[in-house]
Amino acid sequence: MEELFEGLETVQDVDTSVNDVVQADGPDPTSPEWNDYVLSLFENNEMYDGRPLCHGLRRVAELLLGRIVSSRPTQIFAPQGGNEIGRATVVWELVFQDGSLFSDVADCWEGNTDDAFCVFNTATAATRAEGRALRKALRLRTVAAEEMTSKDTATVARSLSQTKAVVQEEFDDSRKMTPNQANLLNKMGSQYNIDLTKMFKLKLSANPARLTVNTASDGIKLLQKYQADISTIPDDILGFNEEWRG
Repeated sequence: MEELFEGLETVQDVDTSVNDVVQADGPDPTSPEWNDYVLSLFENNEMYDGRPLCHGLRRVAELLLGRIVSSRPTQIFAPQGGNEIGRATVVWELVFQDGSLFSDVADCWEGNTDDAFCVFNTATAATRAEGRALRKALRLRTVAAEEMTSKDTATVARSLSQTKAVVQEEFDDSRKMTPNQANLLNKMGSQYNIDLTKMFKLKLSANPARLTVNTASDGIKLLQKYQADISTIPDDILGFNEEWRG
């Protein structure tokens, strides 16, 4: 697997020292023989498990289509929240000497990438996106080796679908706490020095970051009860915090 992501150290690794001579003795790109012809031009060290590697795609693309004058990412979406491992997405653009432009997008995360490469998520996404753009330019029907993974992506997809269904069942966005409810909770919590996070968690077994209309209503009723007799406010929920909604 070591040779798969040989270009991970940089998002741009294009050899522009080739001759400006395009090989033109092959079949027409619209011919059924085109795909097999293009694959026959790769050297053994430019293939992995029967699929072309990105550095081989660069060479063959320049051989057939002319010199690449620009090869760069146009958009990079790195993992959010300060995570080193997460989903990274990159849009890559190729421009050839005749002005032809091709672009494509690819992502990398732990569900579609072997563990050894997940820590290089943005660079791996860049290599994949470049490979996809090169495949598009070459009109290849196969995927690049860097796009493959040994993980069972079908199982990963099923697991994600099941998790999403459970989350949607447990929490319906259309029933979220209303702004008026949030303002009233905030006002009453501040007035009576009540930590609303603790109140929802300890007294109502609810997640304050995911309050529904009904749960917010229960919280307001509880606050009204405390309002009627402030001596009933438990000590373990005292201490108002403006960041109670997370």
